Amino acid sequence: MAVLTVGAVAEALAALPLVDHHCHGVVAADLDRAGFEALLTEGDRWPGTSSFDTPVGIAVRRYCAPLLGLERHASADDYLTRRAELGAREVNRRFLAAARTEVFCVDTGFAPPGSVGPAEAGGEAQGYEVVRLESVAEEVAARGVEADAYADSFRAAAERAVRRPGVVAVKSVAAYRTGFALDPARPTDTEVTAAARTWLARGGRLADPVLVRHLLWTAVDLGLPLQLHVGFGDNDLRLHRSDPALLTDWLHLTAGTIPVLLLHCWPYQRQAAYLAAVFERVYLDVGLTLHHVGPSRARAVLAEALEITPFHKLLYSSDACGLAEFYALGALAFRRALAELLDERVAGDEMSAPDAVRVAEWAGAHNARQVYRFSGPS
Repeated sequence: MAVLTVGAVAEALAALPLVDHHCHGVVAADLDRAGFEALLTEGDRWPGTSSFDTPVGIAVRRYCAPLLGLERHASADDYLTRRAELGAREVNRRFLAAARTEVFCVDTGFAPPGSVGPAEAGGEAQGYEVVRLESVAEEVAARGVEADAYADSFRAAAERAVRRPGVVAVKSVAAYRTGFALDPARPTDTEVTAAARTWLARGGRLADPVLVRHLLWTAVDLGLPLQLHVGFGDNDLRLHRSDPALLTDWLHLTAGTIPVLLLHCWPYQRQAAYLAAVFERVYLDVGLTLHHVGPSRARAVLAEALEITPFHKLLYSSDACGLAEFYALGALAFRRALAELLDERVAGDEMSAPDAVRVAEWAGAHNARQVYRFSGPS
């Protein structure tokens, strides 16, 4: 048997097709500068500034430009000109090929206009669906329902949604709507009816704490893995309310039921790691974060997540949305950061090279295959 040495993790990850367990659609149409820059940031654009003047904007010019046939650090103008010359179809093909991802789990509850699934844009990859439960609830409300029938109607609609071919998980954006400082107990029928009456009369997005609790408990009843947005997001979020440690009591009550997958997590990657260490069915990723901090800082974020996370609890996601560049950047940052961290442990004789390679392959693909019960290696 060949002896594995330092550097083996980087080689193994380079050869490993990834499983991206959470992402969104990619825009299939050509983008002008304003459209591109709007998708490059989670925030608002300010007059006189450019989204290219951010860590992720610099990373695009450094790491994505060569995939378009440009020099590293090409100017924003040159980058966008070349992107337009190639056209969206070719641009998407190149970046999705560079990501070397064989499975995409797509949150269909949000996508920029004109988006298609990454598997559709990128060729031979497998695509699965993640059902956003807030969207299901809002569709029930939009069709018209009496308050005392809301609970049963929502549950029936959610059950129909998860029976669609290719659905492997559900997701909640409770972090956005109410935050996680919720009463952890399952609400009573009376509480749900009263809350539904108020919400249905008012209209708008689902943001009632009782109904969000009901949604989370419905996810438990559905039996599929539940993805939860945590931390970093757009300015709709109140960051201090999205600390996953606030979920601790709810996780105690739901222990032993469904897998709970904490997405993104920055700046709460250490809190997420703690929860993954002490609750059997809690998992995490640092997707979205990695390409926004850029490959040079991805290592620091991932290092904090890996301080105490059990190795079978870390998953890969890009959370790419709109821009195909984010699929390539997310995969690059993950592969590079994880390889450096694990190879460093091998060099320090803290871990054997075979163990490090095994951990890398778990995080890059096999952990997700086990949680979501995909076919393929485990």
